[in-house]
Amino acid sequence: MHGILVQLPLPKHLDSDLVINAIDPAKDVDGFHISNVGLLGTGQKSMVPCTPLGCLMMLRDHHGSLAGLNAVVVGRSNIVGKPMAQLLLGDSCTVTIAHSRTKDLAAVCRGADILVAAVGRPEMIPGDWVKPGATVIDVGINRIERDDKTRLVGDVHYASAAEVGAITPVPGGVGPMTIACLLANTLIACCRAHGLSEPKGLTA
Repeated sequence: MHGILVQLPLPKHLDSDLVINAIDPAKDVDGFHISNVGLLGTGQKSMVPCTPLGCLMMLRDHHGSLAGLNAVVVGRSNIVGKPMAQLLLGDSCTVTIAHSRTKDLAAVCRGADILVAAVGRPEMIPGDWVKPGATVIDVGINRIERDDKTRLVGDVHYASAAEVGAITPVPGGVGPMTIACLLANTLIACCRAHGLSEPKGLTA
């Protein structure tokens, strides 16, 4: 019937990889398709995941060159942790991927010039894990109850980390950059599909 939208039930155990890999890689503006993951990992032109791309842009803006800096990415997800590490390697950082089971995680974090937190645990990383002068990119966004109110906090304890280094706020830091990079990826995909020149500075 015209004008009626019928919502079909999805299988209870729908395989997310099956859905992602059914997307046309050229239209994969999230950068999750296995083809784009492979291209990114081998340093070729790809659709780059939005959140890591936004983080990279902020780091380049703050530091200029990232070459030679020690970077620690806390989190190993396919969406943020792994592509973030690939992008940092591409900018000639020395990269460590850490996670909740890393031995002496505090010591690993303290060695970082750049610390990217993407573990999904509220305020897991305190300020005394942050090297003085380090740059902290807090990707986490966690809803917690505090003082009888619901608050959003990151994976890093903001107040203590801000005393020793530069840190992105939660909310208002990585989130807006993710949205901006999604729009940038959409423009890039359109340019590539139609053989147009790509605007500079919108991708890695």
